[in-house]
Amino acid sequence: MAREFTSVGVVGLGTMGAGIVEVFARNGIDVLAVEISDAALDRGRANLTGSTDRAVARGKLAEADRDALLGRVTFAVGLSALHSVDLVIEAVPERLDLKQRLFAELDRVCKPEAILATNTSSLSVTEISVATGRPQQVIGIHFFNPAPVMKLVEVVRTVVTSADVVADVEALCVRLGKVDVTINDRAGFIANALLFGYLNHAVGIFEARYASREDIDAAMKLGCGLPMGPLALMDLIGLDTAYEILDTMYRRGGRDRRHAPVPLLRQMVTAGLLGRKSGRGFYTYERPGSAKLVPDELSPDPAQSAPADGGRVITKVGVVGAGARAAGLIEVFTAAGYQVVSGEGSPGTLEQLADVDLVIEAVAEDLGVKKALFATLDEVCKPGVVLATTTAALPVIELAMATQRPADVVGLHFFDPARPLVEIVRTIRTSAETADTARAVAAALGKTGIVCDDRSGFIVNALLFPYLNDAVRMLEANYSSTDDIDNAMKLGCGYPTGPFELLDAVGLDLALAIQRALYLETREPGLAPAPLLEQLVTATRTFRTHPRP
Repeated sequence: MAREFTSVGVVGLGTMGAGIVEVFARNGIDVLAVEISDAALDRGRANLTGSTDRAVARGKLAEADRDALLGRVTFAVGLSALHSVDLVIEAVPERLDLKQRLFAELDRVCKPEAILATNTSSLSVTEISVATGRPQQVIGIHFFNPAPVMKLVEVVRTVVTSADVVADVEALCVRLGKVDVTINDRAGFIANALLFGYLNHAVGIFEARYASREDIDAAMKLGCGLPMGPLALMDLIGLDTAYEILDTMYRRGGRDRRHAPVPLLRQMVTAGLLGRKSGRGFYTYERPGSAKLVPDELSPDPAQSAPADGGRVITKVGVVGAGARAAGLIEVFTAAGYQVVSGEGSPGTLEQLADVDLVIEAVAEDLGVKKALFATLDEVCKPGVVLATTTAALPVIELAMATQRPADVVGLHFFDPARPLVEIVRTIRTSAETADTARAVAAALGKTGIVCDDRSGFIVNALLFPYLNDAVRMLEANYSSTDDIDNAMKLGCGYPTGPFELLDAVGLDLALAIQRALYLETREPGLAPAPLLEQLVTATRTFRTHPRP
């Protein structure tokens, strides 16, 4: 039978620690909230009362329940107050030396049967545990921010953590109304190992001036349904915190370049641009700690996000293709009031495109087929026509150079019709007028047009599929199950779907093709397709038909 925890201590009452205190007190458990000084304790008390008062104001918590919750919390200065609690969870800053000193002192102060837990998001629980004389009673209990809201808890066991301790903590998570995933001690655990590789990649795209910060964030929110864009999320997390997590995962996780902090990140931390906490990061905020944005000039190319005010007049549109994608485009353009002409792609059907203002091809993702089509369109269409490709992965410049008018060629990558996003892909030969025309068309369709350069994957796929590939590698290493990894990303990061649910939905063959294209462009080892993905495609299986324990 699992142990019944009647009293819990929490050390460190910042945003995370105060949230953990609230979680336990909400569920009827007495909490001893500890800080190192009276001033820090006052700040921690203010964090807790502020959170519970907001919950009352929003109708999420009754006043009587708030008062009862606060009545279960005792505040104290100094670790000696923790001598009789059943469980201690620390939520102090992510520094290994600090946590090791803290656990050595907790080992001395706490009763012998007490469980000592760390809320670390990236440090080695094993290295923390060996600072005590009871490493078998040390475990990771990683809550997500905000702890009262987020449902996920990562329970991290070391090679010496007692099975009884794991079982006790798992039962406690159920009592708290949380969903736990139990995993071994590995850099970044599940959620951060997958999340921060993606965030770091987004910073690299921004650093390379491939797209503006606004367009990067809009791409992932509108294209993938994520609650926040990656750069805005970095500001929320804190760039200093993000840097420390990435650096720790890089050093402890096999020196995977996906986790090597992008140089821009270190420069911004050194310059004090830490995100919301300092008032400026990738964006500028009204004041330190505020979420309200104010205009600034940090974006590398503000013109990329400026409203389109030029370009050619488009009244008649030609759509080339015979499949569902072409039919969807015809519907979208017709609904927006454009006159639409359809061509199936064979030479005889293309003659009717001679007088259109814009041609959009939606034929199979075959480079040879598309190049031949663009060469034919070059002959058929009148001068000044914008020639657009809907490719999701092929190089737009190859299609442009199949014509005698590369300045008029642009990518218009449409997502699912339900997604209000179009990636506008400009090559080094695309004229500013053509790009402006594409932006105006996207706006006329009621979609957000984001501008990026012609690189494999553009923005969304370039960020999304390496993250999915990382998840496959994690499964391949038998670190966790498909369900736990999916739950970690949905419940811990607020993703609308887990990586394996998404992979099965988009098709493993498409995922493999895109991942191969990303790898071949850069030859970056971290982007090489996971062997398990290749094997499943060969065997025509999915993750749901071939799950791993």
